[in-house]
Amino acid sequence: MFLSVFDLFKIGIGPSSSHTMGPMTAAARFLDEILNGDWPRPAGASVDRIAVSLHGSLAYTGVGHGTDRAVILGLTGETPDTVDPDKSDAIVEAIGASRTVQPAGHPSYRFDPAVDLVMDRKTPLLGHANGMTFSAFGSGDRLLLKRIYYSIGGGFVVSEEELQRLKVRGPEKPTTPVPYPFANAVEMLAMAERSGLSIAEMKRANEEVHMPREKLDRALDAIWDAMLGCINRGLSQDGIMPGGLKVRRRARQLHDKLQEQWSQNRPNPLLANDWLSIYAMAVNEENAAGGRVVTAPTNGAAGTLPAVLRYWLHFHPEADQAGIRDFLLTSAAVGGIIKTNASISGAEVGCQGEVGSASAMAAAGLCAVMGGTPEQVENAAEIALEHHLGMTCDPVGGLVQVPCIERNALGAVKAVTAASLAIKGDGKHFVPLDAAIETMRQTGMDMSEKYKETSLGGLAVNVVEC
Repeated sequence: MFLSVFDLFKIGIGPSSSHTMGPMTAAARFLDEILNGDWPRPAGASVDRIAVSLHGSLAYTGVGHGTDRAVILGLTGETPDTVDPDKSDAIVEAIGASRTVQPAGHPSYRFDPAVDLVMDRKTPLLGHANGMTFSAFGSGDRLLLKRIYYSIGGGFVVSEEELQRLKVRGPEKPTTPVPYPFANAVEMLAMAERSGLSIAEMKRANEEVHMPREKLDRALDAIWDAMLGCINRGLSQDGIMPGGLKVRRRARQLHDKLQEQWSQNRPNPLLANDWLSIYAMAVNEENAAGGRVVTAPTNGAAGTLPAVLRYWLHFHPEADQAGIRDFLLTSAAVGGIIKTNASISGAEVGCQGEVGSASAMAAAGLCAVMGGTPEQVENAAEIALEHHLGMTCDPVGGLVQVPCIERNALGAVKAVTAASLAIKGDGKHFVPLDAAIETMRQTGMDMSEKYKETSLGGLAVNVVEC
């Protein structure tokens, strides 16, 4: 299965790729199915009403993650990459008042969010923890069309049929072959050795099968521009984040203090860690507020990788635009291996699959742009991932705030430490990256559901919401 760099890095909105971007995308898919799908259409029948039920993790933490809002926005025709976060509240309020949706190209459909959008905590869907059922009814509430979708992490959405095919046949092979089709780290290193190319160069060659170099570079630059814009906006904002926990933004205040120390040339042995933490927190505070973010590889882990990349630009004089592209390509190569062989979904494997994967991707990218060999890059990714194994996903109040924001900061610190350790070695190490990825998958399968983005365990039940 070919996973593009743009599959891992998607521009969207917060607070969650699986609980916000995925459901919005699923709604868009259902609208397209109504108009263009191959389903039996009774003579004279037309869709009059739409209803949606959310299951599993989406039901337990959907309100805190904005899933209800995402579905409403998606049924109006909005998509994660184009919706204006500043206009979302007005759109949702208008639908609540009118009890109808009329996406472009469609007639008006009855849809009352208070009645037709159900958080069903009693009926899990067996395919995945993030399940959704979309139903279309004709006159007299006659069921015309029903579709089940699963949001499987990082904004990826599959239908029930697509998920079953994945389980039976495995990932589909790309219709257009790529020159370096590595599916795991062992294959990646073997191809790098045979070709003499870096991981970024191999990933670039694969991407250029699907788009010319100039377009690829522009698209990579747009990803970084969106990440940097998110950092900068996060550093400029203040106040209380939405959701009811009354958690105050801290990135701007901490940034101002660091700027003051920086200008005074006062010694601070923790300076790099401080900048890393602030960059990561700025992104995840923006994400928590429903702002524009980039999955890296998810929204819940969106701050770790941009923080490390911004740190590199801040502290390494050799940093340049070509290096930014290599960083993203290398990171995506590692992220693709993790997603193919385990998961990047907190609802499947806990936060080890989100911040753990992000830290591994960031460590690989940083090691690469600091001159690391493919073996050292693989080592950096393994070190970062290994030390997130077993991490649960237990958001307090179902919100992507506590512990998620600070967790991204620590993931960034671990990534830089992992890259530094790896580049000082020769690439030889005891635990292979593939073994760490398989361990993460097995650990996630063994992990209790209450620790997988349901807010039924961990900090979510031991911290008083106030």
